[in-house]
Amino acid sequence: MNKKQALTDRSVQDDKNLILSFQSNDKNVFDQLVLKYQNMVFNVCYRFLSNYDDANDCAQETFVKVFRNLDKFKFESAFSTWLYRIAVNTCKSRMASLQYRIEKISVPIDKQRETQNGNFPFEIKDETYSPENLVEKKEVKLMVHKAIDSLPEKQRMLIILRDLECLPYDEIVKITGFKLGTVKSKIARARQALVQKIKEVI
Repeated sequence: MNKKQALTDRSVQDDKNLILSFQSNDKNVFDQLVLKYQNMVFNVCYRFLSNYDDANDCAQETFVKVFRNLDKFKFESAFSTWLYRIAVNTCKSRMASLQYRIEKISVPIDKQRETQNGNFPFEIKDETYSPENLVEKKEVKLMVHKAIDSLPEKQRMLIILRDLECLPYDEIVKITGFKLGTVKSKIARARQALVQKIKEVI
């Protein structure tokens, strides 16, 4: 067993212990799950919605749903897989809402809220780059995210899960409910569509 797998197994076991404690009526342990996964959930929501406030609302709603349903969690999948599925479905519901569609039309992606330092919340600051490279890097990232944002919902979801979140295929199968072959073919088509979208904005 390699070190990465050992860490993953330990993380899964830690989650199981916390969930079992929660199911034994120790609700305080839920805070530990939130602290462990809050960045992951927010990043997923932000990548789907491209808006800080919407992502924050969906992240909070995700954890509310988890809290309400954690007593029924049966460990048929990893907790993180279950959490991803709830976050994705929460974002999909938000995107399907009339209010969201109206806001999306009226607020261009390049006007979406940024953090005070001018970076998007999931960007990692890298001091080794020059200011010129940072500007170029940000412009490229904006261009890519515009292209991702313009993809159909299912293609956008798969690109986010596979290429941005770097989830393995078997976990994406559990999150989406698609068969493995379907996941792979849809991701291939989504990547082709994304390349074409990027060409259109270059």
